Amino acid sequence: MKNLKYLLVGTFFGLVLTKGEAISWYRMQEMFRFESFHMFGIFMTAIPVGALSLFIIRKFNLKTVNGSAIEMPKKVYHSGIIIGSLIFGFGWTLTGACPGPIYAQIGTGSLVTIATLLAALGGAFSYEYLKKYLPE
Repeated sequence: MKNLKYLLVGTFFGLVLTKGEAISWYRMQEMFRFESFHMFGIFMTAIPVGALSLFIIRKFNLKTVNGSAIEMPKKVYHSGIIIGSLIFGFGWTLTGACPGPIYAQIGTGSLVTIATLLAALGGAFSYEYLKKYLPE
């Protein structure tokens, strides 16, 4: 029962993604082919909202619900970011799903997306296993 709030927020997020067509494979293909502004408009709305949220968190020194400080570690560049982002982008282009919308796509009845979920989980577990062999 204590996790009900997370279920409700996740359900709301899934509904917003679905109604905004952010989980549509066709919308993703339009974006990657530069045929439609729809997805770019969503991203260009999300970026300022995220930036404003970070500004407010820092300005008012907001805490988590448990009362601990919100940490924002410095991001360090390394060449693996290029390879990882290319793999992520190719997967996103082929499947029409980044990790967030996968569950919403499955929830809408697009059962072929289960293959995408399994591939994403396989990639995450593979990375965790191979991380010690990869450059930092």
